[in-house]
Amino acid sequence: MFEGSLSTETLWIGFGLLGQALFSARFLIQWIASERDKCSHIPVSFWYFSIMGGIMLLIYAIYREDPVFILGQAAGIFIYSRNLYLIYRYNKKY
Repeated sequence: MFEGSLSTETLWIGFGLLGQALFSARFLIQWIASERDKCSHIPVSFWYFSIMGGIMLLIYAIYREDPVFILGQAAGIFIYSRNLYLIYRYNKKY
């Protein structure tokens, strides 16, 4: 697998794992924010990590040609983006 240089497949797996790590980190961020506030709280950074990780996982799913994974990530990215839009629209209003 590692004969002198990284293979394309190994780089793609690393990219997919990094995307999954970003996507999973959002839960750690939410947990820390909730513990700090002593109530359930979803910080804006949760949505940014969702989008970044989701986009990376979507790219990885496209590379893998996995329609189930592609559909799931594409739908999620839309929802995460919509939540950010609603947050900023609300903050602009008040």
